[in-house]
Amino acid sequence: MHLKAGGEGAETGWMGRVSTSKLVVACTALLLAWPAASAADLTDTETRWLAGLWPVVEHARASRLPLDIVVQPQPSPGLAPLALAFVDGRCKLVLSMRGNAEAAATLERIAPELLGATLELMAAHELGHCRRYLDGAWLAGPAGFSAGKVDSLPPELRKAWLAMRAERREEGYGDLVGLAWARQRHPALYPRLQAWLLAERSRDRVPGSPHDTLAWVKRAGDGSALLGAAGAASIYDAAARVWKSGLADDD
Repeated sequence: MHLKAGGEGAETGWMGRVSTSKLVVACTALLLAWPAASAADLTDTETRWLAGLWPVVEHARASRLPLDIVVQPQPSPGLAPLALAFVDGRCKLVLSMRGNAEAAATLERIAPELLGATLELMAAHELGHCRRYLDGAWLAGPAGFSAGKVDSLPPELRKAWLAMRAERREEGYGDLVGLAWARQRHPALYPRLQAWLLAERSRDRVPGSPHDTLAWVKRAGDGSALLGAAGAASIYDAAARVWKSGLADDD
């Protein structure tokens, strides 16, 4: 794991999308040794987020995912506090929290006893995006799934509808990876974590929008579908099974 300045590329966030034309790196020496090093160069909010999601970062490191961490030091109002960018063949876990009220507001919506597990779920969601980018599958559906019944739409609306649906499917897969992580790593907390995600995706929901993933979150149910036969499926394989089972209903 290391911090690295970003270049041009796509970025998708927990609750939205932002540009990656400028990803500014801060606190490089600190994060190379996190969490043992002093957090003097990080804000309290950044420290809380990093402490909570760090088990997922360690999992990525053990899995040899090409993941970098970027902490943006400039004010970032309106951006997703946690996002995943893909630049030059590497995934960038981007924290945009300074001057960003949503970073603290997100923490306040989480019960204290669920904070660590919930932040892990959110970071695992971003790992799901990373895996899809690395597999060359980003915005692509599995073989055998049609474009849906949109032939009657004008060409410009059809293009926009397909793009929005493709983004929604990626967010649905990311949510399922997060839930798979929660089911495997925090089984006792899973019902509350799934309920939290249901509430989060229901808040300010716009039907059919990229983050309208309720169909997949509900399909995950009690989490039994996110376990392999021996309870040891990878979080990506576990999510893929449930994700594919819901695609036919996403037209």
